[in-house]
Amino acid sequence: MTELLPNYAAGRWQTGHGTGAVLKDPVLGQDLVRVDSTGLDVPEAFRFAREQGGAALRALTYRERAGLLSGVVKVLQAHRDSYYEIATANSGTVKNDSAVDIDGGIFTLGQYAKWGDALGDVRALRDGDAARLGKEPVFLSQHLQVPTHGVALFINAFNFPGWGLWEKAAPALLSGVPVIVKPATSTAWLTQRMVRDVVEAGVLPAGALSVIAGSSAGLMDQLGPFDVVSFTGSADTAGIIRAHAAVAQRSARANIEADSLNSALLLPDAAPGSDAFNLLVREVVREMTVKSGQKCTAIRRILVPQDVYGAAAEAIGAKLAGVTVGNPRNDGVRMGSLVSTAQLHAVREGLAQLSAHVDILHDGRQVPLVDADPAVAACIGPVLLGARDADAASVVHDVEVFGPVATLVPYRDMGHALALAQRGQGSLVTSLYGADEAALGHAAVHLAASHGRVHVVTPDVAQAHTGHGNVMPMSLHGGPGRAGGGAELGGLRALDFYHQRSAVQASPGVLAALGL
Repeated sequence: MTELLPNYAAGRWQTGHGTGAVLKDPVLGQDLVRVDSTGLDVPEAFRFAREQGGAALRALTYRERAGLLSGVVKVLQAHRDSYYEIATANSGTVKNDSAVDIDGGIFTLGQYAKWGDALGDVRALRDGDAARLGKEPVFLSQHLQVPTHGVALFINAFNFPGWGLWEKAAPALLSGVPVIVKPATSTAWLTQRMVRDVVEAGVLPAGALSVIAGSSAGLMDQLGPFDVVSFTGSADTAGIIRAHAAVAQRSARANIEADSLNSALLLPDAAPGSDAFNLLVREVVREMTVKSGQKCTAIRRILVPQDVYGAAAEAIGAKLAGVTVGNPRNDGVRMGSLVSTAQLHAVREGLAQLSAHVDILHDGRQVPLVDADPAVAACIGPVLLGARDADAASVVHDVEVFGPVATLVPYRDMGHALALAQRGQGSLVTSLYGADEAALGHAAVHLAASHGRVHVVTPDVAQAHTGHGNVMPMSLHGGPGRAGGGAELGGLRALDFYHQRSAVQASPGVLAALGL
């Protein structure tokens, strides 16, 4: 029987009492490891994290906690090669795609370590200047932010087992809030290994970081009024979390990242063959194929002027035809597999649903896999769809296929294009391509109301822009409406979720004694 990975909770490693769920290699079909949390004393785990981990973290200053993050970075860098091996085996990703998850997480931790160091040797943060409460400046109101006295529960998605942990844990730990992470079962191995390495290195106080790699049953029940929960996953599960008594009645804070039908918009000034046109084509292909399209920020809808539709279909299809799909261990493979056969089935079902209403412009499913058995491997080639009637094909704006699939959508004019982008009902990101700065600026402000991030690409930033789907710690990650209404990262803004804002009303002398 395969190895059973232990959970780390209540300051010790604990294995579940059940047979557990088997994690598989999505390309070779081999059993890898098992995860299980049956019999785990969940109340004890939360109590230990809240009382021991939280108290130890809050006793430190922001600068000292930033030092802890730097220590975590060093541990992860020392074990980096083993993480790539796990990612290849458990997620089926090629090396470049694994880097997005592994190195992206380490980079984010390093950024928060730098920002935290600059906050200095304080244990609370000043929020603005003191305000007079009367005519004379003898009684003032000073807003401040203090770490919440609770636990941060992370319920994470399968596509980023590394980055998904650290992009949330970095601001939480810097804030002084202990973390309990529940990774998605299918790819939990990488999360568990990273936590194991950090715990064994002893760089964090006991209870500051825990991992429960089995079932999520009972975790939400443990949340109290000062705890927070951050969820990444489906809108259906997000609805369950919002309706849970911990959130609905006990007012635990919830941050949700759910479905997102992100768009890329080519402005009318970008003719076929122009620099902006070529930049759109390149970015679409990259977003369709990085991590096999399994990114919450991936481009799902490509909005182009109707007279450019044919040229865009041809250019994107030509580049997709050069994408090799198969075993990520083969150096000739550019795109690996989906994370599981279950995810492959979901993508096929989604494609069938969309295909009834659109044209198939490029079908990578017909291309033989490289060094992989199609009867076993959870691989699928990229598929470009086309919706000639953008208004009638409502399914394109409603159904997200979480894989290497995108739909080309023609628009009549800019008003029509902006309306189509907003039919996503709230998205994490949209990207704009063109050279007309005035038109781009107008579109960016218009779309900002329905998107967490607007990524504008002009020819002069061709080599500098960070990518439509690349989430940088300096910028907001989240979005309104269908995208979940959440907000992560954005520099030190991320600390807001883990702090309580309070107003202290007192004399200038008392306010000076706050130590801010």
